[in-house]
Amino acid sequence: MSGSSIVVMGVCGCGKSTIGARLADRLGRQFIDGDDLHPSANIQKMAAGQPLDDADRQPWLARIREAAQRFESQDEHGVLVCSALKKDYRDQIRMGNNHVTFVFLDGDMALILERMQMRQGHFMKDNMVKSQFDTLERPDQEPRTIVVNIEGSIEQVVERIITELKKAQVPAVM
Repeated sequence: MSGSSIVVMGVCGCGKSTIGARLADRLGRQFIDGDDLHPSANIQKMAAGQPLDDADRQPWLARIREAAQRFESQDEHGVLVCSALKKDYRDQIRMGNNHVTFVFLDGDMALILERMQMRQGHFMKDNMVKSQFDTLERPDQEPRTIVVNIEGSIEQVVERIITELKKAQVPAVM
């Protein structure tokens, strides 16, 4: 048996960190918030209201991939949070990781804007939401990817995810 990773992905404000942490807790998995893996230059750029470009994201994506590789190589199971908006980003994370499942938290722009307006103290500004949706390449048809609607409570969303992970026979899902 080898370890596995669940990568909770989606645009800013969709609940990645909250849902990812709750999912990890429910499944007894380790949790890593991808925001904590951003180089400081990326955080400063986002705090200034500037979207990241692909070059900015490369070291961050490498850190996410390495974290997933550690879970797999150490026979551990984890939940990681990463926006992973483009297919290329997801493919980079998959590289060398045979047991990665992506969970796409799917919500429309109106709901995301409403949630962003309620956030306090986060470096992602609500004026960057459109940029996130413009960048998003939906993963609907990608292998080892589950799409989950984010409407409803956190617990409802987590229950939907667990149900879908069981259907997909993701390792170490109780």
